[in-house]
Amino acid sequence: MRAVQVTQKRQIDIIEKDKPRILNENEVLVKVKMVGICGSDMHIYHGSNPLATLPRVIGHEVTGEIVEVGKHVSRCLVGDKVVIEPIITCGQCYACRKGRKNVCTNLEVLGVHRDGGMQEYLVIPEDLVYKVDQNMDWSTAVLVEPFTIGAQAVWRGNVQAGDVVLIMGAGPIGLCCLQMAKLRGAKCIVTDLRDERLEFAKMWGADYIINASRTNVINEVMSITGREGANVVIDAVCTPQTFENAVDLASVAGHIVILGFNTGFSKIVQLPITKKELTICGSRLQTNKFPEVIKLFQNQSLRVDGMVTHQFPVENIKQAIELIEGYPHQVRKVVISFD
Repeated sequence: MRAVQVTQKRQIDIIEKDKPRILNENEVLVKVKMVGICGSDMHIYHGSNPLATLPRVIGHEVTGEIVEVGKHVSRCLVGDKVVIEPIITCGQCYACRKGRKNVCTNLEVLGVHRDGGMQEYLVIPEDLVYKVDQNMDWSTAVLVEPFTIGAQAVWRGNVQAGDVVLIMGAGPIGLCCLQMAKLRGAKCIVTDLRDERLEFAKMWGADYIINASRTNVINEVMSITGREGANVVIDAVCTPQTFENAVDLASVAGHIVILGFNTGFSKIVQLPITKKELTICGSRLQTNKFPEVIKLFQNQSLRVDGMVTHQFPVENIKQAIELIEGYPHQVRKVVISFD
């Protein structure tokens, strides 16, 4: 079968590998239909993901159809349309015992630590697949996983109705955070460097948009909030500078949510953190968000129109990568089809 593998830094190829077989009675065989390309996939391609090892079959935003089930599988049937939760955990460490399996001490993520879903078939334990409505388009189902990341960030930020939420970055994850925060009744400010992205965020419900390339974000946010600052700041840009800015942008008793894996140092003094009693937290992957997000998808509470901007057959994976690298302002979500 065909699979997309990053063989070395800046080298991506379609390889042939053996079709996987069900070896355990709790597993299912999924025929992969569509896979989203995430920023973390691009980091692996660029050799800048500190958690990934090469060579690696990438892809963790996966939707497909179950074509075979193990003897002890009870929740899934052949023919079910499903999305995949891409994390393997030990179930025994402190994080797992506390219900925080997304930060399991022995965590393995498909497409990062283990070969991922950008291949024609994938064998996965039954408890990591979630059924979606048979009428849901593949290009909609493939967005479930990214929206779980947004749901996690909003949960980590303890977003409440009436809060002012500042989302730094109008890329796919920032947009997912926007949708989830609006569902909680928040007023949302979105920043980015590109007018095209900001206009889309406005169409998706942002109450205010700020182009950080020509506007002083701190002054503008303070003006919007009557000098109070944002009650929740979600940093989906993930640079040392945006982390520093978040401390200044947050209100008293505010929350700051960090999503990045940047290894650069930020210069942050203690005084504003203590004086404002800020809560600063990371947000990684998701904790039990798949059922919540799938329900929101199926009752059409979330907007997904326009998120997928480009679709390529797997044979054109290199063209997809070139598009993302060369024309980022034209791209929100690029997906790879195996049909």
